Amino acid sequence: MEELFKSFDKVHKAATVLAKSSDSERQQALRSIAEALNSKKDEIFAVNRQDVENARKAGIPGAILHRLEFSQEKLRSVSGGLCELALLKDPIGRTREKRELDPGFILEKRTFPIGVIGMIFEARPDALVQIAGLALRSGNGIILKGGKEATLTNRFLVEIIKKATENCSFGSDWILGIESHEDVNCLLKAEGSVDLLIPRGSNAFVRYVMDNTRIPVIGHADGICATFIDESADQALAVKVCVDAKIQYPAACNATETFLVHEKIAPSFLPVLNKALTEKGVVIHAAEDCLPYMPGAVKATDKDFHTEYLDLECAVKTVSSVQEAVEHIQSHGSHHTDAIITRDKANADVFVSDVDSADVFVNCSTRFADGFRFGLGAEVGIATSKLHARGPVGLDGLMTTKWILTGNGETVAEYSGPDGKPFHHKELV
Repeated sequence: MEELFKSFDKVHKAATVLAKSSDSERQQALRSIAEALNSKKDEIFAVNRQDVENARKAGIPGAILHRLEFSQEKLRSVSGGLCELALLKDPIGRTREKRELDPGFILEKRTFPIGVIGMIFEARPDALVQIAGLALRSGNGIILKGGKEATLTNRFLVEIIKKATENCSFGSDWILGIESHEDVNCLLKAEGSVDLLIPRGSNAFVRYVMDNTRIPVIGHADGICATFIDESADQALAVKVCVDAKIQYPAACNATETFLVHEKIAPSFLPVLNKALTEKGVVIHAAEDCLPYMPGAVKATDKDFHTEYLDLECAVKTVSSVQEAVEHIQSHGSHHTDAIITRDKANADVFVSDVDSADVFVNCSTRFADGFRFGLGAEVGIATSKLHARGPVGLDGLMTTKWILTGNGETVAEYSGPDGKPFHHKELV
């Protein structure tokens, strides 16, 4: 334990150097990581195959195996993502607010790295690369704990990343991989060295982290996303969007798990939706009044509408209005991502206003809830809390701010009392 805390301190020291590194150096470091990953791709794939085989022998579900696999496509995606991340504007030192309190008396709010981030995430090796890239670009140190099924792959990826940055001014200690539950418990106690924790996993796990640390925590647990098909929806468009939202990558937290259909269009829409989903192998859990229109569907229970399937399964029910759809989402959802398909702007406005989720979409797939697709470079996760960051957490979500006041000998006494000088508060930015 003592050695691990020393390792955390090394990350902290490296992060202070990284935070002051130049934009161009961090850009080049990202490109070097991308080159290193591609040069080691055969070794990465070999190590990853071992992780996948071990997981298969252990009876790990298919959804997790799909996430665990580090394919050529995923390598191409993360390598390209690192290079695109390098092209984004430097997030460090940006002025968010600026005002003149008096002539020559200037107040600014500028962005700075948070420090060291502890990231605990699922068995997705490609996520490790994305998270490390975001940390580097934003000037933050990172401590990573991935799902145990990906231990060998994650260990090798961290080695590659460290090697690729060892000659940078900030060295290679800015990134650290940890592996055991004991390591995680140490991380939760590293208040002096770690500035923010981002756990991804079950509700129970996220709650465990929150209950066992004094370090600030952001993140999300379940991704119980819903798509509501309003009575005015273009039904052909709605089917296309629903199929994408469910089957494009069902293991993702932003895949739709529940379809809410306005009761007035149920007779015409549900049979078409049923055919489109079942042709893709989706198992449908349908409310009783939907069963006549959805042959082959399983009768749904209330539990089905609280379930994150992460697989080719979904739940379907009818509602009588946009208000009832909102009420269902508020009582059954997880405040992650929810969508409405409609041609009625008033209903769209009600849905956007009343659904209390991090991402609320109109006439498009919930699968767009992603930092890369938002143009954020990537994401460390989707935050469903309302403080600091919400929705996909990209570069901006990994920054904090400082108020900087620059004067010329001003004193509070000059501005106090009945004869004090008035501030004029001129907005500059």
